[in-house]
Amino acid sequence: MAPLSLLTVHAHPDDESSKGAGTVARYTAEGVRTALVCCTGGELGDIVNPALVGTISTEDLPTVRAAELAEAARLIGFTDVVQLGYRDSGMAGSAGNDDPRSFHQADKDEAVARLVAEMRRLRPQVIITYGDDQQGYPHPDHLAVHDISLPAFERSGDQSYRPELGEAWQPLKLYYSAWSRARITAMHERYLAMGLTSPYDAGWFERPSHDHRITTRIDVRHFYAIRSQALRAHATQIDATSLFWFGLPDEVAADAYPWEDFILARHHLASGTVPAAVTDTSSESEDGVMAAWEDDLFAGVR
Repeated sequence: MAPLSLLTVHAHPDDESSKGAGTVARYTAEGVRTALVCCTGGELGDIVNPALVGTISTEDLPTVRAAELAEAARLIGFTDVVQLGYRDSGMAGSAGNDDPRSFHQADKDEAVARLVAEMRRLRPQVIITYGDDQQGYPHPDHLAVHDISLPAFERSGDQSYRPELGEAWQPLKLYYSAWSRARITAMHERYLAMGLTSPYDAGWFERPSHDHRITTRIDVRHFYAIRSQALRAHATQIDATSLFWFGLPDEVAADAYPWEDFILARHHLASGTVPAAVTDTSSESEDGVMAAWEDDLFAGVR
């Protein structure tokens, strides 16, 4: 049995902190090898923290964001951090989309090969990536992360594919990270119950719900503070006074919704190890959230 290993694939520095940081911190604490592949340097990210606007030049931003990523990864506990080497593509329709160095313009086969090389080197049983439905935030780099992750998941285990990239290694499970409607609702209601203005306006509830697809809930209540610390490490991208990120104390937010949610999209486990079709994820448990059938990303692996 190879040591347990988890690989997460993200588009920009800060994505690793806003999506699944508590889960990674939990598995790191359990002794699992946790790796991050960040596909771009976030060169085109706006400085959204009012306290830093005008203090960092466009030329210096890539260096600053790399340092922020290193600190956030340290806080979360990633044992490996890999930069895939592409340039930020910018928001959809922006000039950055046309930059030949951008992830958006990258040759897909070459990008897949770069990711396969890391999968074979890091030997993860579990991959976390972005989902197939990104209507809520269709950033070109997020779409590209999804588009290279699925073929890389399959080709990594095929020794006839680019053998020069290393010995074949077949990851066993691939998950999509998800922000559930149940989570948004729980947080919104807790803001209101405390007499606070909720950052979740009507637009959040108009986004497509993926709750019926969620298969897996990871309890991260004891790692919520690590997520907040990692977010704050991205000082150019995260306003420390943000009501959205930090309007609820960590312990209150963790009590309101103590899980991070995932969709098992692909697997190579033996027949019967996981259900052929998930039929109960649209039902609700006694606490009013979806009745996901996994509480461990390594279920069926260990």
